[in-house]
Amino acid sequence: MGKVTYMTDEGLKKLKEELNHLMGVERPKISQQIAEARDKGDLSENAEYDAAKEAQGLLEMKIAKLQELLRNARIIDESKIDTDSIQMLNTVKIKNLKFNKEFVYTIVPENEADISKGRIAVGAPIAQGLIGKKVGDVVKIKVPSGEMEFEILDISL
Repeated sequence: MGKVTYMTDEGLKKLKEELNHLMGVERPKISQQIAEARDKGDLSENAEYDAAKEAQGLLEMKIAKLQELLRNARIIDESKIDTDSIQMLNTVKIKNLKFNKEFVYTIVPENEADISKGRIAVGAPIAQGLIGKKVGDVVKIKVPSGEMEFEILDISL
């Protein structure tokens, strides 16, 4: 059994959509490219055939990886999440005490992170430093650029 991956319903849905697209659209497209290249004759000197076979191998690896993720996916029960202390799927408002600047982040599973949308991975240094803390706590978190100090202002769902 592989490594358990925690996901939201939304993350699982996106993963299934991607897998269906790869299997239903991309796989037949590559099979067609291989067939067309094979029809052109001598396979020993056919660059199109080699490229299509390589693309097929990469696609099959990606499909296998997504299938493994799905097999080991565990859905997070959002009804059991509270706001007493910071945990995955909480949205936190924190204040950088050095620069007096506020940030809002939602802590999400690794595969659902998107910093441009304020969604940070649970394994990220800032998320790791915040997990388990409560409103009013001041935490020092080691980040690649050094150590930062944050005050936790709010925890919500």
